[in-house]
Amino acid sequence: MNAYPPPGPDTPRTSYLPVVDKEPFAALLARMRADKPAVMKRHQTLLEARYDLANRPAPGVTMSRGKPVQGGVRVKLEKGTTWESLAALTPDAIRDQGLWPQGFLPLPHPNQPEGGMVFPKLQIEELKRQTGRDLTRFDLDFDIPDHLISEFPPPMYLTTRPDLGDVSKGQLVTIDNFYELFNGILNPKQLEGLRLLVTPFPQMQFNATADRRSEKASLGVACFDCHANGHTNNATHLVGDIRPQEFRHRVDTPTLRGVNIQRLFGSQRALKTVEDFTEFEQRAAYFDGDIVIAVKKGINILDRGHQVHPMAEFQEILDFPPAPKLALNGRLDPAKATPEELRGEQVFNGKGQCATCHVAPYYTDNLMHNLRAERFFKPVLINGRMATADGPIKTFPLRGIKDSPPYLHDGRLLTLEDTVEFFNLVLGTKLTAQEKADLTAFLRVL
Repeated sequence: MNAYPPPGPDTPRTSYLPVVDKEPFAALLARMRADKPAVMKRHQTLLEARYDLANRPAPGVTMSRGKPVQGGVRVKLEKGTTWESLAALTPDAIRDQGLWPQGFLPLPHPNQPEGGMVFPKLQIEELKRQTGRDLTRFDLDFDIPDHLISEFPPPMYLTTRPDLGDVSKGQLVTIDNFYELFNGILNPKQLEGLRLLVTPFPQMQFNATADRRSEKASLGVACFDCHANGHTNNATHLVGDIRPQEFRHRVDTPTLRGVNIQRLFGSQRALKTVEDFTEFEQRAAYFDGDIVIAVKKGINILDRGHQVHPMAEFQEILDFPPAPKLALNGRLDPAKATPEELRGEQVFNGKGQCATCHVAPYYTDNLMHNLRAERFFKPVLINGRMATADGPIKTFPLRGIKDSPPYLHDGRLLTLEDTVEFFNLVLGTKLTAQEKADLTAFLRVL
């Protein structure tokens, strides 16, 4: 099903989804369920062509609750090409010779023409166990293997109570347990904000209409269904602010840790407050930016003073994970860091040019930057996604970055090693193999 049909004699280009149902729900369910194996096989073939998806952890490196961090460059190169030979070429030469790695191209949604929120299996299963609510889509499954995404459930840290450590106590915070976990820790306004963050509201694919993607009518989706425990479970969807459909960017759910030190929200929308982000997600992520279809499917208009502010107040106290090797200024403590990590910090602040945008202590400049990666490749349609210019992207904080794979706004970079190789080409820094390894070691302790 193409949500936004391509232009033709009978299907002119439009920004709007059809409001009138075109087929009975039973027919839609049968058709899309039958199409699912072919859709997922096509996308899996793309992933396997682009990446090494093996479960290969980096020795001795774990996320905050102990999940192994995956290591190594996973993006595949064209035959006969090396990272060193690529780095020696100009962007024009890489483009003209077709050598830009496929894994560095924008990553399509598992079904780009259809789009919509897709949740990892672990999130789906735990929500069903706790609340009985089912976020399974009958037409699609989440695509990136569990070992390559963030740990689940992630720990939750509060700026107001750092003495408590992980306040989630190893549980996924839901409507079923939030009061038991947080009563007596939060003030009443924060507790109400958290309640709203774990309360499901109708959404494009999960609602009570016949044009939904859950087998049964659904209460909808909660903010923390994607931002699990105020962090991320890497649920994916398409941005709502771009048309036509093939140009819409895939979005990897970002962490909410450290929103108190951020001044831009949304990877490209540049919303100015977390209150704006919280309120406008109802009009963007939840309903693909389509204000017409939102009314049909059940948009929940949040009251700025009574609902949005409590939700934002809770988000503002979500803290980064502990980083014991960092000093008060966010730089490495030489007494605790290894020689490799110290060398990596020098690369980060010098030859690697990372600190131009990712400034200590939180490793963001709170600005947006256009990497112009389109210099390296010719526009091409891949599985319904037009690979072309991304435009300006916000500078995400790097504190706790090892807890948040995969990387870049659409999750196209599976490991920190992939990320280092990507920026080495984009910035033209020509790092040596040792400098890349040192830089990766530094990033893992932020």
